[in-house]
Amino acid sequence: MPTDKKRNDLLTQPIKSTLTKMTIPMMMGMVALMSFNLVDTFFIGLIGTDELAAVSFTFPITFTLISLTIGLGVGTSAVIAKTLGSGQEDKAQIQGCSALILSTVLVIGLAVLGYLTIDPLFILLGSEANTLNHIHDYMQIWYLGAVFLTLPMIGNAILRASGDTKTPGIIMALGGFINAVLDPILIFGWGPVPAMGIQGAAFASVAAWIVSSSLIIYLLTVQRGLVELAIPAFDKLKLSVIAILKIGLPASGASMLTPLAMSILTAIIAQYGHEAVAAFGVGQRIESIASMLVLALSMTLPPFISQNLGANQTKRVQQAYKMSCRFVLFWQLGVYVLLAVCAPWIADAFSDNEKVQHLICIFIWILPVGYGLQGIVILTNSSFNALHQPMISVQLSILRLFVFYVPFAYIGGLVGGIVGLFAACVIANLLMASVSFMRFNHYFKQIQITSKA
Repeated sequence: MPTDKKRNDLLTQPIKSTLTKMTIPMMMGMVALMSFNLVDTFFIGLIGTDELAAVSFTFPITFTLISLTIGLGVGTSAVIAKTLGSGQEDKAQIQGCSALILSTVLVIGLAVLGYLTIDPLFILLGSEANTLNHIHDYMQIWYLGAVFLTLPMIGNAILRASGDTKTPGIIMALGGFINAVLDPILIFGWGPVPAMGIQGAAFASVAAWIVSSSLIIYLLTVQRGLVELAIPAFDKLKLSVIAILKIGLPASGASMLTPLAMSILTAIIAQYGHEAVAAFGVGQRIESIASMLVLALSMTLPPFISQNLGANQTKRVQQAYKMSCRFVLFWQLGVYVLLAVCAPWIADAFSDNEKVQHLICIFIWILPVGYGLQGIVILTNSSFNALHQPMISVQLSILRLFVFYVPFAYIGGLVGGIVGLFAACVIANLLMASVSFMRFNHYFKQIQITSKA
């Protein structure tokens, strides 16, 4: 079977080289996808301010559905990787098919509900007449194609579970590239293609999703044999769905907590003026780029952990986790030094307002110090999901965001203004990283005690 070599790499090959080979292509795919998404935003901005505002209004809704899919992907990867690690290939095929069926049914149901409630829902969110028509034009197409957004995400999770991260990276980049190419053609028109405005942006996205979906289904069913074509028997389908949801639903909920916490934090920062909010917004974009490797590793470490869990190789699980944490700390330290040196030029590139530039520099000189610590928290959460302990991940997410990060930021702001707020965020990351690392070690000590008993 085509997955044999991949699986053996995860179970027997050196940990460092295996994780490196898995993470690099995933990171490259994420960089490409992010670049193309910036192009997408650029073209929508060229249509007009109302259209750009309309797309911004859609973010909470689209992110909710995407968060559900991300969670299902986490559950899918964890369940299938553990099954493959235990050598049960036929069962893994059934689980892969079940994951695609589950995600399709759930997303279609939510998309239909969303389609029927576009106007009242976005009015409730604060949309006014100048943006509501644009939102309707965009979302009715987005909802109709939402299932094709889901299939590649779940399919990529199945590929990662088998140890293949190169193909998911390529598919991510391909989808972003198709979207970026079609955007100007469909938005502004070209030759016989009429200008469609914001609807063109939605059609471009859906077209990219359809191509990615077709490719991923072909790879999974025909080329790799990771998913069986026949619909599983109901009892097997039910068991697979329950196993995926057991991890996927908590992971989805945890994913939704971050934007909620960031919204609260933004409201706190707004007390220091619009310039502070602008600088924080720039900082968030910088963080997403500076933490790219952490995010890539958080998608490649889990299948390694789950497969070795399935093979009862817990020592390799612990070694991989600790090695990843050490690497992230050193890597992010290097990133911080680079950002700190380049801070004035970065600030100048993002704003011509002197106060905003000053605040961007302060952000860069303080917050990125904690990105390595934040990376440990992210890796710990993804590792517990891979260990089939999703509720521990949820608990750690709540602890990080609503016990440490947001409260510390508020108190830090009261004590030291915006500088104190940023510094408090670093302290919160330090404390949370310590808690996360100790929780992971405690979990395996409990396992050892239980096994001896």
